[in-house]
Amino acid sequence: MNKELARELIGAGVHFGHAVSRWNPKMQPYIFGKRGMIHIINVKETLKGLMIAKKLLGNVVSNGRDVVFVGTKRQAKKAIQDASGKCGMHYVSERWLGGTLTNFRTIRSRLQRLEELEAMEASGSIEAQSKKQGARLKRELSKIKTNLDGIRKMSRMPGVMVVVDAKKEYIALREAKKLGIPTIAVMDTDSDPDTVDVAIPANDDSIKAIEILMDQLAPAIAEGKTMVKQEDVTTMAGARAQRARSSRRRVLASAQEEPQNEEPSPAPAEAPEIPAPEASEVPETTEAGTQ
Repeated sequence: MNKELARELIGAGVHFGHAVSRWNPKMQPYIFGKRGMIHIINVKETLKGLMIAKKLLGNVVSNGRDVVFVGTKRQAKKAIQDASGKCGMHYVSERWLGGTLTNFRTIRSRLQRLEELEAMEASGSIEAQSKKQGARLKRELSKIKTNLDGIRKMSRMPGVMVVVDAKKEYIALREAKKLGIPTIAVMDTDSDPDTVDVAIPANDDSIKAIEILMDQLAPAIAEGKTMVKQEDVTTMAGARAQRARSSRRRVLASAQEEPQNEEPSPAPAEAPEIPAPEASEVPETTEAGTQ
């Protein structure tokens, strides 16, 4: 499978890096060599980073956390949207607004405003406004929807962030690092691998290469979701069994306690048997009386 994937990635040009003059020296471990004045990325390192990223995504999603894809460059927009649609996660493909994570409360308020404007548009309230006011509301609706439509269902902090081109999306990576959110990035030879937790060295300008990498990450997220559902079913079954066992223990305990509570009651009934020796003394007194 890795050989076939490697051939597919090489065919998509994933191994072509930036010009030698634009490289970041920290990317040296991921570079195989150079051809002419262009660095060649080691595809083995690409596959290694991809495998680590898939394991991380599976673990995070299986714990009930979400994933947000970030790729605002033209080459990555469609791949990001398709991958998020396949696994049902969130994405940002137009513009990363500063404070999307660190000022999440304000972002949620803007999403509420988006819902209000959509309700007004559906009911025809915008058309009932004046021409100037209606145009202003339509512009506001279009602007909010363009920037935040991909994260409108994100009601809490994501568990991991997947980025295409770490150099371009440095603001998103800074916010994730500040909040302690793990990051995965597809990065070229001009990026800094220290800014992310898992680096996937690849040509981030190749549309086909980005699509292949995203198509590899999306199934790992979908598999993590199934693991969550199976764990939930197992947990619920275990909880029910535990409740059944505990209730059975309570029944058995109450059944065992009932005889203990009834033991003192027979004692008074046996009390007349205790003075049996005194009954033997009665003839002696009668004999004394006859004598």
